[in-house]
Amino acid sequence: MENWSHLPDHIIEVIFSYLEVSQLRQCLLVCRNWHRYLSDENNEVWRMHCLNLLAEEALKSDLLSSVPTYMAKLRAYYHAWNPNDCSRNVYIKPNKFTLHRNPVAQSTDGARSKIGFRAGRHAWEVVWEGPLGTVAVVGIATEESPMQCPGYVALLGSDEHSWGWNLVDNHLLHNGESLGCYPLLNNAPKYQVGERIRVILDCEDNTLSFEKNYEFLGVAFRGLPTKMTLYPSVSAVYGNTEVSMVYLGPPFDG
Repeated sequence: MENWSHLPDHIIEVIFSYLEVSQLRQCLLVCRNWHRYLSDENNEVWRMHCLNLLAEEALKSDLLSSVPTYMAKLRAYYHAWNPNDCSRNVYIKPNKFTLHRNPVAQSTDGARSKIGFRAGRHAWEVVWEGPLGTVAVVGIATEESPMQCPGYVALLGSDEHSWGWNLVDNHLLHNGESLGCYPLLNNAPKYQVGERIRVILDCEDNTLSFEKNYEFLGVAFRGLPTKMTLYPSVSAVYGNTEVSMVYLGPPFDG
């Protein structure tokens, strides 16, 4: 293994180009040389996997502008909306990062991400790219929380397994109750379609917070469960509305 650890970069590149992303993660732990090479988030191996897995539409749009490196884009891809864990009235668009809610009457529809969290600190961006309708909720949910229900309601936050911020009226929702207005500002501005919301889940302090336009809005929820996996989630009611989600990784402090 000592000889393998001293291979030049152009040889490492050829070898790693035949490996899957999951195998590359394991290679990071083999030796310092391999770790150094794979820690370059814009090297040729990460670029190749990015071009193979991500839709050209996503790579050319500004949707992934907050994840500028090839490795970060790949990570966001693996954390994107789960097409097998959403309402039957929702489909995930070919770019893999945007959900489309079909125009179905008297239905509230949601979606969860492919990967959830129960440890660490995580941040992701949500962009509502269509009308909000009467209820548009951003937050988190466990696997037990439903992703579809009849009527136009605040589905995310309607039970003990989900927590949400209704962008329409700026109310926080959990266990079927409104926990007050958020953010705690006089005449807080309402969300405007197209704005980027940054969601910050801290599984160390068990809190959920939000940012908008790079302004920290404060802690929204405290006392989140410590033994449940929490997934980035949304719920929507407006026909043909679209919501994009991009996982960013650990949040930056300050």
